[in-house]
Amino acid sequence: MLKSPKITYETLLDLFWRHIDPTDAGGQFGDRGPYYRSVIFYYDEEQKRVAEKSREALGKSGRFDKPIATEIREFTRFYDAEEYHQDYYKKNPLRYKYYRHGSGRDQFLEKIWKNGQRSGTPTAGKVYVKPDEQTLRKKLTPLQYEVTQKEGTEPAFRNEYWNSKKEGIYVDIASGEPLFSSLDKYDSGTGWPSFTRPLAPGLVVEKKDNRLFTQRTEVKGRYGGSHLGHVFPDGPAPTGLRYCMNSAALRFIPKEELEKQGYGQYVHLFEKK
Repeated sequence: MLKSPKITYETLLDLFWRHIDPTDAGGQFGDRGPYYRSVIFYYDEEQKRVAEKSREALGKSGRFDKPIATEIREFTRFYDAEEYHQDYYKKNPLRYKYYRHGSGRDQFLEKIWKNGQRSGTPTAGKVYVKPDEQTLRKKLTPLQYEVTQKEGTEPAFRNEYWNSKKEGIYVDIASGEPLFSSLDKYDSGTGWPSFTRPLAPGLVVEKKDNRLFTQRTEVKGRYGGSHLGHVFPDGPAPTGLRYCMNSAALRFIPKEELEKQGYGQYVHLFEKK
């Protein structure tokens, strides 16, 4: 449901598809029964139209070998989940991660949406894909290629955005997919651009990184698969997270250019209240 959107309804649908198995009419992964089936609710005829178009496009994308089973229904009433379900992933991180892996959810989503490359689009919104190798070599500088494609790291304090205070958003240098907002950027003292969270949940992918003799959490672009940096649990409120990114993986778009460059859905973030 999305009544007073901070993100577009299309974007919400796009994120929704990437967190479920839309072909399963009997539940989701380890959770079985009618109460666990996937459903999209709409408030008005426009949302219904967008949802139906999104579902149709997903079905034609060729990603799944079974028909899309997700229902589309008119919203009638919202039910709060039980208290123990609220922020479960924060209160029980180990159990939550064990469930995601043990149920097969993570493996399924990784297989279906690997690198975010699409043969079709599940939304009416803009499509972001990873350019082919020849285009990447031509488009990116040697440092940008090393960072995004070879999981490299640029020098601290000697990169483009570590100390930038301009207002706007940061997108993937290769695919153009939106990633972070200057509103969530802060000075971490590390010499790399740092953010407390992505622009919206699900815009980045996190995976374990066991290199350098320690376990870290790598952050990659969901659609283009670019290596962006790492996330650490030592950030400020409200998330307590530090998304430590490489400037070489990012392209900054000033708030004045958002509409012109195709990111008009984020203009409202910078409007004075």
